[in-house]
Amino acid sequence: VQLQAFGGGAVQAGGFLRLSCATSGRTFSSYVMGWFRQAIGKEREFVATISWSGRRRDYALSVKGRFTISRDNAKNTVYLQMNNLKSEDTAIYYCAARINGVSGAVYLREYQYHVWGQGTLVTVSS
Repeated sequence: VQLQAFGGGAVQAGGFLRLSCATSGRTFSSYVMGWFRQAIGKEREFVATISWSGRRRDYALSVKGRFTISRDNAKNTVYLQMNNLKSEDTAIYYCAARINGVSGAVYLREYQYHVWGQGTLVTVSS
């Protein structure tokens, strides 16, 4: 399984971006997917997660109400819509997959994910 994240860029505060993460796995619909981010000088942190079916989602408090995670199992792709971006959202964003997650579950911890993408940089200027 390989993950490819893209869609990052530079935007002004208040702007928006949509990140995408394409996977190569044949059973994408059984992967729990997550987004994490790492700012310079900080540890990587959880951003959002989505269950197999997409019915269950969870977010970090810092992004709740501004970011939306979604998935298209037919396209083997997970998305992160980021609205009302703030300078503190500046980071490298990583998508991650948990291969054998429980149906209906979501996961918030890095160690719970098996495969990681290479990251895409988001820069928000104030």
